[in-house]
Amino acid sequence: MEIKEIESLARLMSENGLTGLEYKQGDVSLKLERKAQAASFEQAAGSPFVPAPVEAPEQPPQEKEGTLVVSPTVGVFYAAASPESKPFVQVGDTVQKGDTLCIIEAMKLMNEIPAEVSGKIMEVCVGNGQVVEYGQPLFRIV
Repeated sequence: MEIKEIESLARLMSENGLTGLEYKQGDVSLKLERKAQAASFEQAAGSPFVPAPVEAPEQPPQEKEGTLVVSPTVGVFYAAASPESKPFVQVGDTVQKGDTLCIIEAMKLMNEIPAEVSGKIMEVCVGNGQVVEYGQPLFRIV
């Protein structure tokens, strides 16, 4: 099991308010528990594992105004059509409903992600080339 997979499971727990999760695949089993301000990990498969600490937020995140555009799939986020191109949008840009905001590469397919509403880009939530999860916020439009 890769660290990225464990981090993804920990993020899933945090996002959904879960305090425990058990995962088994073949001869690998993983148990994650989140208590108060810390999390603990156990792995029973014989391979050494030293996790990075996962901290629970001290306060629930405050709702920001606007509409979040979330990833419709797991893939790689691209802010521009090519490395030499300028980004489709940047913070402060005004967009119309249907304008292309970014591309998500999933299973070798390039998926253009359109604006769901018209407005101003207030936040770009991910970096170019970053792997994104299903439902992960990409942009905030006001």
